[in-house]
Amino acid sequence: MCAKRAEGSGRKGRHAKRAAKPVIDPCPPGQIGGSYKPLTDQEVARIYDTALNLLANLGLGEVPSRLHGDLMKVGATDKGAGRVLFPTALVEDAIAGAAKTFVLHGRDAARSIEVGGNKVHFGTGGAAVQTLDMDSRAYRPSTLEDLHNFTRLQDTLANVSWYTRCCVATDVPDIFDLDVNTAYALIKNTTKPTATSFTVAENVAPIVEMLDIAAGGPGEFSKRPFMKAHISPIISPMRYGEDAVDVVYECIKHNVPMSCIVAAQAGATAPATLAGFLAQSLAETLASLVMVHAIKPGFPMVFSNWPLVIDLRTGAFSGGSGESAVLNAASAQVSNWLGLPSGVACSMTDAKAIDAQYGMEKGLTSLAAALAGGNLIYESSGMTASLLGVSFEAFILDDEMHSHTYRALRGIEVTEDNLGYDAIVEAVMGDGHFLGGAHTLAAMERDYFYPRLADREQPITWAENGSKDAWDMAQVRAREILATHNPAYLTPEQDAAIRAKFNILT
Repeated sequence: MCAKRAEGSGRKGRHAKRAAKPVIDPCPPGQIGGSYKPLTDQEVARIYDTALNLLANLGLGEVPSRLHGDLMKVGATDKGAGRVLFPTALVEDAIAGAAKTFVLHGRDAARSIEVGGNKVHFGTGGAAVQTLDMDSRAYRPSTLEDLHNFTRLQDTLANVSWYTRCCVATDVPDIFDLDVNTAYALIKNTTKPTATSFTVAENVAPIVEMLDIAAGGPGEFSKRPFMKAHISPIISPMRYGEDAVDVVYECIKHNVPMSCIVAAQAGATAPATLAGFLAQSLAETLASLVMVHAIKPGFPMVFSNWPLVIDLRTGAFSGGSGESAVLNAASAQVSNWLGLPSGVACSMTDAKAIDAQYGMEKGLTSLAAALAGGNLIYESSGMTASLLGVSFEAFILDDEMHSHTYRALRGIEVTEDNLGYDAIVEAVMGDGHFLGGAHTLAAMERDYFYPRLADREQPITWAENGSKDAWDMAQVRAREILATHNPAYLTPEQDAAIRAKFNILT
């Protein structure tokens, strides 16, 4: 090899080429999962059968009267003592009639995603009440300004496929103003598919009115809904929550798609054994599906069975544990086995700092969920401190982590060209290496992901560049984005119309 090379084809040229957007993105969202199966088919069937037995013989308690009537109409039975039973035939009718795939719309149609099947998408979730401050590197109460900034930041991150508000604006005490300003932050700062929570059912209709303004006029949002609701209608173990059920009715009325989330805790609100936990949690999530089936068959619902784990010695949440990894992977496997759009929660590190614990727990749990084929992987971006915290730097680092995960999911394409017989012969009989060969250059653009943040330099070069760690690098990138990305996704007329009707606080 020549000692001197033109700069365009030398080290700097290679680095510039790697930094540029590849001709073919080697690891876009929506890769195919499902290769990791922590359960055998026989074990999945036993868990499912136990869930059916729980629904048929124990049933659900504290059923609100309105829902009780609708459940009776579709074949549920009243056991007495405040419990409603779900015959197996009813549960299987609900599964058969459920939406198997549907579109999560972005206001920008190019950012819409299809949910279901075997495609994997990472997104957000959470209701963090604390933000890891970039200046002090200490936690402080999350604010409405933080929510706007997180929304602007993630708008630039390709691997956040949809955005659920990740923090609670603790400086907005009024629950109506909180729900309104949360939704406003989403539609102002991103055109991706979004999701939010409604504190009470009465808040749904006015917020839909605001979404109509953003969509172009009365009734326009329901034609192409770009915001879904996160609702937890089941209180573990095995009972409904009336306030959340009321929200379900309102969302269906206004065509707001839903993630019906069951988030039992092993050893606390569900069995400590992993198999027992999966059986109860599956029964509860199926009860959510039957509820939706009774109100409006086939209404879009993400089957969000989120196993949560606690440290049984202390009672502390342990979202970054190996148990959490395998339980959420198993949940995705079971949901996919049923043919339902699956939602699980992973990358919920218990670490407070951006450190080795953070990286280990996020990498372990998110990869397991993706390999198992979770359609929507919630909490996967930005969350820290067992979901109590959220971090700007974490969003940046997690986005890069997801690219590596998508690359792993993409796997290895075994083709005649990729096997490289001719390239091997050419290298062996020629220069004795593959550097600079056409086969190598083609693979470089097509098959490899080049991280922006991860440092691959020699120790001496790393030291000369300031010995920056991942936290440092991510903070620089986060500050760059927040300083430059100020989208205007609402027209001045839309913004004025919203402000005339609602108490917008920013």
